[in-house]
Amino acid sequence: MARLPRLVVPGHAHYLIQRGHSGRTIFADESDRRAYLDALREAAAAQKVAVHAWALADSEVHLLLTPPAADALARLMQAIGRRYVSAYHRRHGGSGTLWDGRFRAALVEPGATLLSALLLVDAAATATSAGHRTGESRDPLVVDPPEFWALGNTPFEREAEYRTRLVQGLPEQQAQALRDAALGGWAQGSPGFIARLAEAVGRPLRPRARGRPRRT
Repeated sequence: MARLPRLVVPGHAHYLIQRGHSGRTIFADESDRRAYLDALREAAAAQKVAVHAWALADSEVHLLLTPPAADALARLMQAIGRRYVSAYHRRHGGSGTLWDGRFRAALVEPGATLLSALLLVDAAATATSAGHRTGESRDPLVVDPPEFWALGNTPFEREAEYRTRLVQGLPEQQAQALRDAALGGWAQGSPGFIARLAEAVGRPLRPRARGRPRRT
């Protein structure tokens, strides 16, 4: 079966995962992480992509982004790849790609699903954007979505509520569903949202059930 085109809908948040080739380390130290964030900041500004959350694990990247155009995510990730891979090889030696193929992404429904994706990314590694929402720091790269603003009427209330949710964590089934959607290139949200969006874009947004259809 031919691979479906990547699902990108302007104005909606997308949860992205990109992994190192064969599980290799792509961030050896803090200098590498700063170089990646610098590349992300430059590319996001050029493509006008809103960065809601980021996480840099040793061998993979997690991002929550809202693009203004259908090709903006691809352009952003290509620009980051060109700049960061060159900088990485200058520091550490070597050549070739760092990445295990192209990035994977899931479109996420606004509301509870988007908030879950925000929490998932902010808890995905030790180096994340979580501090921006817990009052520990201010990150000019990060754009808080409406779902975060709805957590309280004051900065203190929002930060306290977000800290509580981070400590509690997502139920594993919910977290795995988001990861699976991103790795499969699907959408994640309520059945009604998925049905409406599938009709609008004219393609399936979730994997079909395995096996042959049941006979009637």
